[in-house]
Amino acid sequence: AQIWASFVKKSRYGKKPGPPVHDDLVKRDFRATEMNQVWLTDITEHKTIEGTLYMASLLDVFSGRIVGYSIGSRMTSDLAVSALRNAISLRSPTNTVVHSDRGSQFRSTAFVRMLKNNGLRGSMGRVASAGDNAAMESFHALLQKNVLNTKRWETRDELRMAIVTWIERTYHRRRRKRSLGKLTPIEFEALATTLDGVLSVA
Repeated sequence: AQIWASFVKKSRYGKKPGPPVHDDLVKRDFRATEMNQVWLTDITEHKTIEGTLYMASLLDVFSGRIVGYSIGSRMTSDLAVSALRNAISLRSPTNTVVHSDRGSQFRSTAFVRMLKNNGLRGSMGRVASAGDNAAMESFHALLQKNVLNTKRWETRDELRMAIVTWIERTYHRRRRKRSLGKLTPIEFEALATTLDGVLSVA
């Protein structure tokens, strides 16, 4: 069976790296001891017969959960800002480090302003260095294997629905990760919240 490679690495689709607007606060240390401590963000693209679909997403390093995403037909700063806004609305974070590459979307005035206005700390890796955002790249690889390369996608809406369904039903709730003690991201966060409550009461 022919595999339709719809995933294209960000360095090939016109992302414009530039000077960092934040220091690198992560330095390839993809560990966190609590939720909303470190988020990673990136934009990836997916081909359909109708045209290209872009997705900006944010991943919580603590659990691997995708805490915010935005999907659209254009790769703009609005896409990145919308994903961040969704994550903030879901999680109500405080002092969270938000790590990205140096793409123009993440250096935009609108994205930087949203970080600042919500008490978040921006962080940026080096130019064209996948290792600086390895955990996000790992998620994209899973998405590619389980959704993007499984068929030839006709329309953006078809692919959008497939991506959302896989993230919400499978990745978050069914895929057990060895690094989480064979729990799903949702289960791991629920357990952490429960234990935190027990410790707080004690």
